[in-house]
Parts: sequence; C-alpha cells; structure tokens
Amino acid sequence: MGVVFAKTPKGHDEITTKAGGLTPRVRRVLIFIDGKRTVEELRGMLQSDDLQHTLGMLEEEGYIEVGVVVDEKGQAAVPDGPLPSITAFRPVPEPANPKELEMAKNYMMNSLKAFVGPYSHLSIVEAVFAARSHAELREQYGPWFAAVTETTQGKRRAEHLRAELLKVI
Repeated sequence: MGVVFAKTPKGHDEITTKAGGLTPRVRRVLIFIDGKRTVEELRGMLQSDDLQHTLGMLEEEGYIEVGVVVDEKGQAAVPDGPLPSITAFRPVPEPANPKELEMAKNYMMNSLKAFVGPYSHLSIVEAVFAARSHAELREQYGPWFAAVTETTQGKRRAEHLRAELLKVI
C-alpha cells in the first residue's frame, strides 16, 4: 500500500508566496508533492533522511493532505475517512502498560547516547527518565528526534528510529 499526498490550498500558496517560513529542504519536499507520486517514489527522488517526519510536519501544518491510497495491485482509491497522521502516536492502551513505557524510555535514552554521546542533551535524557506517563514521554519526542538527527548517522537512521519508537510510545 502506498500513500499519495497532494498540496492543499495552503500548500499552493506557500509555493508562490513563501509566507510560511519553511526551510529550503522542507520547501523542496513540498514542491515535489504533486498528487501523483507515492511516498516511496518521493523517497527515491529526494534522498531525504527524515522524509516521513517532514511529510508528517507538512500534513499537520496543513500544507498537504492524503490524496489517494494505492493498493498492492496499483489501484488508487480515495480513503473513506481521514487517515491518522503519519507521525501520530498510537492510542495508549487502557490500562497503560508500564513495560512499554519503560521500553520507550530506554529506547530514547539509549539512542541519544549512541548517536550524540552520553553527555549531550542531558536535559532531554533527564526529562525522559523522569517521565511517569506516555503523555509526559511524548512531550520529549520532538526534542529527542531533533537531537538524534543532528548527527550524520542519526539522519541516516531517522526513519527507522522514529518508526521503532512510535510502536511503543
């Protein structure tokens, strides 16, 4: 299954006016979104390390929306209802699973140590360690992702790291 994004009116306005203050890299991704290419095709063209994150940000800010969903046979279909954002957190199970919370905390702390070193971004590590709920931990997702993608290796692995963390956070 592949997702095809299309620009919204806000996205078209951004292309002509540059009023949204997007970075050149994010703007380049927005330019390539044409309502015809799947995310996989965009990934091949753009060589962006964190394409999924960038698309999620553009979607959440209203620059793009899901146009069609392409199935395994290549058939395009308009989704029945809104799809969840590609960077959306999963619903927290009731009751919350403390093992999953611990797994997410360990994943965030270990990946920070591996990619930026044991003494960089200590405030993020401390906030992750102190988190007592999924909601508190999710507040650290943005700073964690930004810190990890500061490094070359982190940028290369950004998509994988993000996907793995979103499974348990």
